[in-house]
Amino acid sequence: MASKLPLEVVEKLPKTDLHVHLDGSLRVATILDLAEKGRIELPARDEDGLRKAMNLGMNCGSLVEYLKAFDVTLRVLQTAESLTRAAYELAEDAARENVRYMEVRYSPMLHTRRGLKLTTVVEAVLEGLRAAQDEFGIESNVIICGIRNVSAESSLEMAELAVAYKNRGVVGYDLAGAEYDHPAKHHRAAFQLVRDNNVNVTIHAGEAYGPESIHQAIHVCGAHRIGHGCRLREDGDLLHYVNDHRISLECCPSSNVQTGAIRDLSSHPIKLYKHLGLRVTVNTDNRLVTDTTASKELWLCHKVLGFSLADLKQVILSGFKSAFLPFHVKQQYLRHVSEELEAFPDDLAVAEESSPSVGAVQLSAKGAAPGQA
Repeated sequence: MASKLPLEVVEKLPKTDLHVHLDGSLRVATILDLAEKGRIELPARDEDGLRKAMNLGMNCGSLVEYLKAFDVTLRVLQTAESLTRAAYELAEDAARENVRYMEVRYSPMLHTRRGLKLTTVVEAVLEGLRAAQDEFGIESNVIICGIRNVSAESSLEMAELAVAYKNRGVVGYDLAGAEYDHPAKHHRAAFQLVRDNNVNVTIHAGEAYGPESIHQAIHVCGAHRIGHGCRLREDGDLLHYVNDHRISLECCPSSNVQTGAIRDLSSHPIKLYKHLGLRVTVNTDNRLVTDTTASKELWLCHKVLGFSLADLKQVILSGFKSAFLPFHVKQQYLRHVSEELEAFPDDLAVAEESSPSVGAVQLSAKGAAPGQA
């Protein structure tokens, strides 16, 4: 590519983040503050020390190693106040880079160490997201997670919670946690319950295990979207099935390198998937643990994988198409976002070099909700 888009331009584009974990997306300063107020032990007492202790943004070599950082964040997310604050700040940070719609996932059972009721956990997070929507205009909903390496009974309990809060801010159900040696089929009852109640399903699959995991997520558990899906390319027949049925992939490029699912960013399969016509979306996974933003992930696809601005626009629109939203709401988003993206000419990278004013393109409806642009 003859020229590169600066990150600042990508930050101006309206976008989604459909795969972001609440407990992996706190601010470092907030962890320290909550620990101090709650007299909670941490591996370090300053920002630099905590970043090193948690390996933030560093390659961990495996998903299991990557997940160790969550031991720290979960220590400080055991009160309603801390959950509301974390949700609010996550939405605020996303809104500042022009994320318009976000789906925040977490497992309420992990936030009950100090006796919080599961319903209190859900409502505390929703309170923070709604407050941020009122303040910054970003729409956020919740995906509740079961955990692969915890019991099937716990996953069923999380599924019951998702059903109870359907149409009250919860839009989907997910299965997260250590993938290897913990097949999704063991949690079949949870998926049967949510599907019987018309709840959307996304499943982490094909990250730390092969395409068989993706096959099981779709055909046994009924997934409508796949979290990560890095190893889908190993099964061409399944890949075409996913493509033909428009099953969206929630790609998280930097996180995949960090967990060892992908050797390096330049070999990420998202480029292949996009060229083959699959519906790919680009997401953060964990803003804190991966030390990233939605804009940075899109920008890295441009910088490292050669995605043009036109490619990025397509990926952004795929994000809105893949959202767990009613069809008529998605249509409104797509109309407004398409109009806004047209303000960024596809040759903007070339123009950027010759005209410094192009980088100052402003969005006419930043933060506007559907129907309010």
